[in-house]
Amino acid sequence: MTAGPSSESRIDTSRPHPARVYDWLLGGKDNYPADEEVASKLPPEARLNARRNRAFMHRAAAWLAGNGVDQYLDIGTGIPTRPNLHQIVQAVVPSARIVYADNDPLVLRHAEALLTSTPEGGTDYIEADVRDPDAILEHARAFLDFTRPVALSMNALMHFVTDEDDPYGVTRTLLDALPPGSWFMFSHGTTDEHPHLARSVTTTYRKGEIPLRMRTRAEIEPFFEGLDLVAPGLVTATRWYQDTPAPAQEPSGFYVGVARVP
Repeated sequence: MTAGPSSESRIDTSRPHPARVYDWLLGGKDNYPADEEVASKLPPEARLNARRNRAFMHRAAAWLAGNGVDQYLDIGTGIPTRPNLHQIVQAVVPSARIVYADNDPLVLRHAEALLTSTPEGGTDYIEADVRDPDAILEHARAFLDFTRPVALSMNALMHFVTDEDDPYGVTRTLLDALPPGSWFMFSHGTTDEHPHLARSVTTTYRKGEIPLRMRTRAEIEPFFEGLDLVAPGLVTATRWYQDTPAPAQEPSGFYVGVARVP
């Protein structure tokens, strides 16, 4: 694995970061008191929803790999939590290559130690913000072959991009760079199935100075505009599965989908 030039970036432990809050929700230990202060004030359902979203990623990544996809660009990687995306897909396609991107310097520090590849494949990392898609694409093109299909993975990320930062335009820039036959794996936070939690969740994140913009299903649909959604379409996290046993049909705080780039 290679790393970008920002591996010595300073980690600000005094301010919470979405990746570290998510790590706490998943039961991880790579977070700080500022992150725990936000995460511990979220309703208990937040922990369950984080795990349900993670389980979707496992199922979707395994399905893509089972269909022969061997290149992945994962933006908003988060703190490494086994199994990571590369471990899932390389178990099916050992030669798979994966580029990870996140804007938390702590993720990079762990990436250097943990994101190891199979001998046949490769993993790479860039410290970058999704709001700068051109920088991510420039790095990814040096490691992945953009003349062949690439799976773009953006999980539990875009609800931290507010309307002012043009989340649809950012996503479209990334998708438009992919060759035909590529894939889009996506999950986005919502309170559609937990409307009573909408105010408390948003308030908790914003008090921690973390921007949050939960979206409804109708607001998430445009992320998939022009793409071919695979069955079962845009659904909540516990309702997405393919050739694996159906997960428990529980309420979810995420809409998810996998789509093909025509």
